[in-house]
Amino acid sequence: MKQDQFGKKKYNSPLAATLTGIRDLFRQPEDQVSLDGLPSLEGKKVLVTGASSGLGLAASVELARRGAHVIMAVRSGIPAKGELVKRKSGSDRVDMIPLDLADISSLPAFAAQLEQSFGMPDVIICNAAMVARQGRPVKEGLDEMFVVNYFAKFLLVNELIKGGLRGPSSGPADSRIPRIVFVASESHRNPSHIDWDGFGIYKPYGIKESVAMYGYYKLLLLTMANELSRRLNPEPRAACSVFALCPGPVNSNIAREAPGIFQPLLKLVFGIFFRSPQKACRPVIYLAASPALEGLTGKYMFLMKFKDMDEKAVDPENGRRLWELSEELLEKLKIKDQHG
Repeated sequence: MKQDQFGKKKYNSPLAATLTGIRDLFRQPEDQVSLDGLPSLEGKKVLVTGASSGLGLAASVELARRGAHVIMAVRSGIPAKGELVKRKSGSDRVDMIPLDLADISSLPAFAAQLEQSFGMPDVIICNAAMVARQGRPVKEGLDEMFVVNYFAKFLLVNELIKGGLRGPSSGPADSRIPRIVFVASESHRNPSHIDWDGFGIYKPYGIKESVAMYGYYKLLLLTMANELSRRLNPEPRAACSVFALCPGPVNSNIAREAPGIFQPLLKLVFGIFFRSPQKACRPVIYLAASPALEGLTGKYMFLMKFKDMDEKAVDPENGRRLWELSEELLEKLKIKDQHG
């Protein structure tokens, strides 16, 4: 991505992004919806990626408390974080499964193991994300942030769909169809355009550019989510709901790779101004559980209010082109398909 593609200045540096997050919280819109009165998730299996800390951990606790069978997909923390979720939620319907999104060659096997061990989930929360200190390639030569924040999710969701994650296009009004929820960011509005010529090509960058790259990859994620929704739902009534959200700035460890000299300041600022994971996970729970969204798709929430995504993310031509480039990249990498 070229420097001029970073677009608006709100997310072009760690400092600018932090100040924007604080401003957004002080200007946060009034809640449009509430978690009060949501039905139990008893009998529902919910997969949560990045569930060992921050937003993912808090969402796992709340989902388990509401009766869901929670499957925590994590790089680390097995079994301690699962036991923590059990204690905090009062539920023993919590399992853990290893998942490293940076290792894209392992994702087809992960999807097959998930299906074999637990069956297809009813709800997928694609939460795991990272902000790297600098650009660095994974073994396939792709940028790690590109892989974790976008490309691995494209591959994982497609593997799960091949495994049977899809509901009927018609049926009783009260039937529950699968839901896929992507945790995104308002920073997806920052890039001026999508760099088609540079798609999948690794280019080094430093900490100064990493936050802008994070927003760029969130734009790719939401563009893919909209295209996924169109492909899964050719009929008026959705066969698989695709939702997305921005939880606002969260007091989490996503800035763990920031230079050590800034860590004490970031910890102080995050603790004072940013939302706790327990509060920030509310839109995740709403999108996973609300009966008002049954049969709908393509919704995006900022905090607890519905909002339009950036026009670049909803443009069907952008979605088609991104999907095709992603499929071409998968073919080039020859990731082994466990479903045939």
